[in-house]
Amino acid sequence: MPAINDEMRTTFREQGFVVVPDVLGANQLTRARAVVAELLAKEPPPADHVGFHFLWPRFEAGGNPLLNLYDEAGIAKLASQLLRPDLGVDEPDFAQLAVTIPPWPHRPGGPHVDGVTPTLPDGTPGTFTMLTGIWLTDHEQLDRGNLHVWPGTHLRLGEYLREHGADALTRLDEMSPGPYPKIDLGDQIQVSGPAGSVLFAHYLLGHNIGGHSGTANDERRETVYYRLHATGHRERWREAVTNPLVEFRH
Repeated sequence: MPAINDEMRTTFREQGFVVVPDVLGANQLTRARAVVAELLAKEPPPADHVGFHFLWPRFEAGGNPLLNLYDEAGIAKLASQLLRPDLGVDEPDFAQLAVTIPPWPHRPGGPHVDGVTPTLPDGTPGTFTMLTGIWLTDHEQLDRGNLHVWPGTHLRLGEYLREHGADALTRLDEMSPGPYPKIDLGDQIQVSGPAGSVLFAHYLLGHNIGGHSGTANDERRETVYYRLHATGHRERWREAVTNPLVEFRH
């Protein structure tokens, strides 16, 4: 079983993301892609559609194949190796199936932060601890639907929220156009790695979907995302966004 070592933890704390390779084997990938194909057959993209297509399956009582994938991949165990030892991981209640269909020569101009529109019923932003993505297709070649990230922005956004208050996440006039505040973004990069890898990204990390420069005959990009909450995150969400490393181990 793959594990997260000290070097990976340092990378996550400093850069805001880390990729763990070889989490899923070939047979697991085949089964997972069959599940994705079945879901997309039920809710297909429009005819001749190119670009991104999302599904948001919720995990109702009785299980869900994407929750089974989460369990089989050992995501909770891996995630806990990034968190403080006293924190666990709440089981997610939905997934995001993200596919990118070529040709779509798109490059995002800036990042966004999740969960700020719409807000939760109580008016607070839908923050979480980290975004996790299981790569069902190869991400080693750039511009094939790779996620774009802005390393270190999780720390700089945390500084911004300490100065302006955690509730600044709900003031969308301050978060245009991303939505993401006007902070120093630094360099924009594409995250890469082989199929079967798992990405962990800090909630505050600036990120956005990238284009797919392949032809119509090339493979679409497929990723299954989960939004993970460390145990008790909602009770301390303001602390978590103003002190971005408070939930993570050294």
